[in-house]
Amino acid sequence: MGIGFGVQVHLPGFRSEGWEVAALCSRHRDKVRAAADAAGVPDVHTDPLEMIARSDLDAISITTPPAAHHPLAVAALKAGKHVLCEKPFALDKDQAQAMCDAAAAAGRTAMVAHEFRSTPQRAYIHDLLADNYIGRFEQCTIELWLDRFASREPRPRTWFGYAAEGGGILGALGSHYIDGLRHWFGEVAAVRGRLDALRPDLVDATTGARMKGETDDTYAFTLDFRDGGTATMIASFAATPARGARIAVMGERGTLIAEQAGPNPTEDGIVIASRDGTPLAPLPTPARYTPFSDARDHRLMAFRSLVREFNRGIDSGTSPAPNFTDGLRCQEVLDAIRRSSANGGCEVTIE
Repeated sequence: MGIGFGVQVHLPGFRSEGWEVAALCSRHRDKVRAAADAAGVPDVHTDPLEMIARSDLDAISITTPPAAHHPLAVAALKAGKHVLCEKPFALDKDQAQAMCDAAAAAGRTAMVAHEFRSTPQRAYIHDLLADNYIGRFEQCTIELWLDRFASREPRPRTWFGYAAEGGGILGALGSHYIDGLRHWFGEVAAVRGRLDALRPDLVDATTGARMKGETDDTYAFTLDFRDGGTATMIASFAATPARGARIAVMGERGTLIAEQAGPNPTEDGIVIASRDGTPLAPLPTPARYTPFSDARDHRLMAFRSLVREFNRGIDSGTSPAPNFTDGLRCQEVLDAIRRSSANGGCEVTIE
């Protein structure tokens, strides 16, 4: 469901991992028909519930804008389908909880597309932390600077500019980083955050009318973890020039650093490390963190690794991480950041 990122990454990723992609769904019949013809997919739908009702489909991949995730995931699970849902998982905690409950009741494999966990940099750092490479974790800082909205001219009006549609950079990319931080450091105890719209102007491509968007293009947050340590992140779509991302993880014995040129970590990411006073230097990344390469799209290796876990879950009757519970926990943090921002950056605790 969805023909943007869904056709670019989900479709080839599922095919490469043994699935037959039987149908595409989108609201506009001409667009979905053209996408299906280009990809060699036999069937199209403009009604998602019609597609979900098909008895010949085993799984549904949801890549729509976020506002549709909750109703579509719940409907698919009630229909007995396995579900892979894109991020951000839901619009709020209540929706996320309902999706978790539906997955538990259905007994089907239900996962969230936080494939960044499977990129070599992120997976290697996770294991280095688990092996106590830097000792007790103390601090993590993340900077992400992108120029998608850096122009002074209004950007085209899309769902991304509206809160009711689940727009904003916090959900679009912040959710990935929050999931990664939870994967590395455990559950979040308290949050402080701020959301900003530095480039709020939108233009309707059809009428030329100008308006203000409602969602963030810049955010900053600090997370305190239940097991100790703090992570701070600042990110923007309004930075110029774009400078990609830099993650630094610091502990009592040393530091781990990961950098990337764009919004997504790459297949060949390098971890730079220091321990016990040694100079910062690249760590050779073991080959197991890059089990294969896929030249079609730099996001496909990680996504295909996620699909392999999805397949394993179906075979074993489980929902491997990142699953709908992970989606719920991430949504709780997103909600807390928004509450903090709305109340002047005050601390918000998470039960």
